Amino acid sequence: MLMRTDPFREMDRIVQQLSGSSGTWSKPSVMPMDAYRQGDEYVIAFDLPGVSTEAIDIDVERNMLTVKAERRPTRTSDGVQMELSERPLGVFSRQIMLADTLDTERIEADYDAGVLTLRIPIAERAKPRKISIGGESGRKQISD
Repeated sequence: MLMRTDPFREMDRIVQQLSGSSGTWSKPSVMPMDAYRQGDEYVIAFDLPGVSTEAIDIDVERNMLTVKAERRPTRTSDGVQMELSERPLGVFSRQIMLADTLDTERIEADYDAGVLTLRIPIAERAKPRKISIGGESGRKQISD
């Protein structure tokens, strides 16, 4: 039910890791994610450790889901000299094309322990339903 919109995104992520570059608003870094179906909803979990909820932006336009986040450097006092900085900083983004069978009007978002979790219900019209056959007239009736 989900499609990646850019097949080269994973290669970009690897290049960014090797080069040590951080994402910018014009060229954001990719954020890792998991997506799976759980009952009557799809669940998408994004890793965003160290990002405050105020720095996360979630948009849906038609069936395109966009998640953007920004992690800024932690503020240090004047006398601090950074010895090692490996945690990625900058802008992170992910776009996902959602299927028509998902109800984009009822998406729920939770953020806990550095993981943004989106729950997207499957639309009622996409759920399986039983079709019964009527009497001798052969009329069919759809039931939920």
